[in-house]
Amino acid sequence: MEKLEHPLWIVDFVNAILGPAVRSIGEAMGYHFTRHQVIPNYLVMVMLIVLGLTVLSLIVRSRLSVENPGKLQIVLEDGVGAVTGLLEEWIGPKGRQFLPLIATLGVFILVGNYMGLIPGLMAPTSSINVTLGCALTIWVYYHYQGIREQGIVAYVKHFWAPPGTPWWIGFIMFPIEIISHTSRIMSLSLRLFGNIFGEELVIVILFSLVPFVVPLPMMFLGLITGGLQAFIFVLLSIIYLQGAVAVEHEQDEHGHDAPHGVHAPASA
Repeated sequence: MEKLEHPLWIVDFVNAILGPAVRSIGEAMGYHFTRHQVIPNYLVMVMLIVLGLTVLSLIVRSRLSVENPGKLQIVLEDGVGAVTGLLEEWIGPKGRQFLPLIATLGVFILVGNYMGLIPGLMAPTSSINVTLGCALTIWVYYHYQGIREQGIVAYVKHFWAPPGTPWWIGFIMFPIEIISHTSRIMSLSLRLFGNIFGEELVIVILFSLVPFVVPLPMMFLGLITGGLQAFIFVLLSIIYLQGAVAVEHEQDEHGHDAPHGVHAPASA
């Protein structure tokens, strides 16, 4: 895959500035770099996203207004409201506490997907390293929240057998549940990586054949698929969280049984 990466001036610039320091630190720790570029393309793109979103957040924070909100503030409030609505719909009132991580991951993936449509940049989510990092983050997080909510014994017990079933069914269910939860890492990472990497590859090929005009329809399609992939990642993360923190016989705010983890999609 590294052979398919095209040179980017901003990656060369960052490596020229930070590369020597990173190389010296790595070699002091016993790591030997085999590539000319110490900092790979996808890490530079991630750094740009973090820097850009940090600056944007500081600007928006300095201009927050209740009486006269700006257009950007209204858009961001609508986005936060949409994610909050999903969390409360699937998890209930306590779902709001998961907003910081879920919304941050969603914005990061959305911006990362769209970066590949900007000339001179690439989508960091077209690298399996980035998508795997996002998948591992949410995987560790929802297990942590499940143990925190139910206790480690009750949490592990819900892997053994659904309520009301014979205890011995756990000898069959437990391995299946372990495989199912482990496969979620592959599901989240490979789905996002495959779609964005394939999209970028097609655009690069089309651009090399007929520049400027032919790639435009694919780039327009990328606007749709980039947003869709970010939404799918966020929705699946919420579903996995719901399955981890749901307590049996818990009632939601509408008075009916809240959905339980054993009913959430296991291999979505």
